[in-house]
Amino acid sequence: MASHQDKASYQAGETKARTEEKTGQAMGATKDTAAHAKEATKQKASDTGSYLGQKTEEAKHKAGETTEATKQKTGETTESTKQKAGETTEAAKQKAAEAAEAAKHKTAEALEATKQKAGEAGQYAKDSAGAGKDKTGSVIQQATDQVKSAAVGAKDAVMSTLGMSGDDNKQGDAATGNGKKDDSSTITRDQ
Repeated sequence: MASHQDKASYQAGETKARTEEKTGQAMGATKDTAAHAKEATKQKASDTGSYLGQKTEEAKHKAGETTEATKQKTGETTESTKQKAGETTEAAKQKAAEAAEAAKHKTAEALEATKQKAGEAGQYAKDSAGAGKDKTGSVIQQATDQVKSAAVGAKDAVMSTLGMSGDDNKQGDAATGNGKKDDSSTITRDQ
């Protein structure tokens, strides 16, 4: 019986050794699996961090491109606005110069017409001088009125051309006799 007990003891020892060996192998395998899982997790975390870093860089790059495009568009719009404003100003200057030139031309025409009427009135007065003193005074008065009328007409034409129409009642109309009369325009007759 002793041998049977030794044999059982031996078998129990072998079973225990095998169990310990398998447990050790299982623990080693578990440790290896845990280490492998830990390494895989680290790798995935690293990959995720790289991915997020890459996406962040891409987002920054796109934001930079958008900002640059916005700056460029703003610059182009500003330049276009400046150019249009310059063109508008130049066109306004040109129109003002043309209007001033037209006003000068009309003024010159009005002055020439006034000179011509005054010359005609003077010639008429000379031609009529032989008709007598009374008639001469009347002719001179008529010529003076014509010159005044022509001057008022020229003044009105110039004022109208320049867009500066004033109150016509202040000076009066020499042709109709309305308004103020200048005392210096009366002619004394010799008797």
